[in-house]
Parts: sequence; C-alpha cells; structure tokens
Amino acid sequence: MYLVNDLYERHGKRLGLELSIGKAGMNRRIHVPEVQRPGLSLSGYLKNHAAKRILIFGKVEIKYLRDLEPEVRISRLEAIVTENTPAIIITRRFRPPKELRALAEKKSIALFRTHLTTMNLLSKLTFLLTEDFALTTSCHGTLVEVFGVGVLIQGDSSVGKSEAALGLIERGHRLISDDIVKVKKKEGGYLEGSGAALTRHHMEIRGIGIINVAYLYGAVCVRNEKSIDLVVRLEAWREDQFYDRMGLEENYMSLLETKLPYHILPVKPGRDVVLLLETIALNHRLKDMGYNSAQEFNAKVLDLTMTKKRKKKASP
Repeated sequence: MYLVNDLYERHGKRLGLELSIGKAGMNRRIHVPEVQRPGLSLSGYLKNHAAKRILIFGKVEIKYLRDLEPEVRISRLEAIVTENTPAIIITRRFRPPKELRALAEKKSIALFRTHLTTMNLLSKLTFLLTEDFALTTSCHGTLVEVFGVGVLIQGDSSVGKSEAALGLIERGHRLISDDIVKVKKKEGGYLEGSGAALTRHHMEIRGIGIINVAYLYGAVCVRNEKSIDLVVRLEAWREDQFYDRMGLEENYMSLLETKLPYHILPVKPGRDVVLLLETIALNHRLKDMGYNSAQEFNAKVLDLTMTKKRKKKASP
C-alpha cells in the first residue's frame, strides 16, 4: 500500500513539498501512479474526470478560480475534490483559495505547496510515482554485466555461481549483486536488477568468506544496477540428460511477466564456465544485431543437402 506520507518522506525534498493543511490526510492511499491538472473539470465538464489521481493546481487553475464568483468556485471545487482524491499540490508557491483550503480540511486531504513550476512538477512526480509503483520482486542468483549484457546467473546452492561471477570480474566484467537480486520492472517493459544497500559490492565465497569487490578489483568492476538481458542456470552435468548442441531452439523464462532468454549451462570439471558465460553474452549481442550463428549454420547444411540431392537426380 502506497500512502501520501510515503510520497512525502521519499520525495518531499526533491519536489519541494510543504504541507499547508490536512495533516490527517497523510495516511490516504495513492491508488494510481498518475497526476492530473483539473483543466476542463473546473469549467464543469466532468466527463472522464479521474477522481483517484493527485490534483495539481498551477498558475492557470489558480487564476481561473479567482475569476469565478464565490458560489461557482465552491461548486466547481466540490465537484472535483472528492473523498477519493489522494492529495492536492499547488505549484509556484501560489496561495490556495480559501475555499480549496476549507475543502481539504473538511475532507482530510493533504494540501501541499511547492516552488516548482507546473510542468516541472508534473514530469518529476509522474516519473517518481511510476518508479515507486513498478512491479518488484527478489530472486536468488548473481547478476553481472558481461560485455554490456546483464547476465543473471542462477543455480542450486554450491553449484559455483559466485565463483563464476568472480572469474568474470577478474576478467574485467562488473558485479551488480550477489546472492539476492532485487528486480524491478521499468517503464518500457524491461527488467532492472540491483542489490541491497547492505550487501552492495560484496560477495560470499565459500572457504574465503565475505569480500568487497570494489576494494579488491576497483570501482570499475562494480555498478549499482543493470538491465537483466538473459538468465543462465548452472547445473551439475548429468550423463543421462540431453543438452542442446545446435542452439536452434530458443528457450525463455518469465519474470515479472517479462520473457527473458534462458540457457542451461551444465558444469563439470574441465569446463571453463567463465569462458562459456562470456560466449553466451557475446552470442546474445549478435542475436540482438540480427545474426544467429545456429540458424546460419543450419541454413548452410540444408542448402548443401539440397544441392547434393539435385546433383544426384541430374546424374545418369
């Protein structure tokens, strides 16, 4: 549940919010990550008026209200300021009309003032609310950036996720988070992974303990967040398991309603897992550029087969 008080505590300073009246309304719930200027609603046209949005009164709205007769002003404000209104914000530090203050106090709605211009507030507040309302989850794994590709390494405990990530870091790639990855669905539909503030830049290596990657390898080998572009699951090699040797079939997994390319990488002594992870990342970049090695090879094989068949038919 996202409350007006949450918005004020997280972003009040950034938005320059000053509570003018309606302290009791700080516990009101914000239902949608959207804001609205009353606009036509102040003229009495209430069709499609969204009652659950935060109301923003700017220079135009304040001047329009001042030009109205007191009775009309009250009726227009009562029509748009309802029990569902989460909060009201006045821009440019304008003094709110007394009728608006009375309504906010009567209905226990928090009324703020800010020094920001209306358009500046609208853009910033919309962005911040979208971020706060984004779908989030946490998953077990290690997130690294390999050649600019965000690779989420997963697998059973002690399969070697952290060791593989450490090998990638030693080769100059970057660590985002080890063990627990916080995932957020960003505007545009992509997923962004990050680590908790407490464990940021740290890794747990069995037999060694906790290490600080930023101190050992330098700040260039860490970053705070990165888009998750693909998932690689490490698993112990099984002789009875069939592993794809062509790569024609594209596998995906779903995370926060988002499809991600998914690879299963079997691990056994003698396999250079770090090199294989680099190869997966590079191959992913090539696919993004429109080149698929497996499909090209398969096309060549089919073409060669058809050529041999035609020659065979043509021979006496």
